[in-house]
Amino acid sequence: MHIQESGEMYLETILILSQKSEIVRSLDVAEYMGFSKPSVSRAVGLLKEGGYLLVAENGYLTLTEKGREVAEKIYERHTTLTAILVQLGVSEKTAAEDACKMEHVISDETFEAIKKHIKNCK
Repeated sequence: MHIQESGEMYLETILILSQKSEIVRSLDVAEYMGFSKPSVSRAVGLLKEGGYLLVAENGYLTLTEKGREVAEKIYERHTTLTAILVQLGVSEKTAAEDACKMEHVISDETFEAIKKHIKNCK
């Protein structure tokens, strides 16, 4: 199953929230993303079916190994691309917004080349 951009965004959000608190619920995801509870519930169900997410009886969300891999990949792209854009003179807010769009469409090859370039420049 190929995960869609929206699924990647949910996984990234769950990763970010889990770094701030041991407990992550659908309600937390909805509030963080500004989405309705039914939308988040549907996405959580799809991510659970896809093997990206575990949902405990108490409603707590946990990324599976597969889900964590996707979330960490997207989060690394987001933070790296944001930092690059800020270094280029883009405002923090715009850089984060643009990075959020770019992180889902940039190829692995291009992102690896960017990381290599940054490393060589240091």
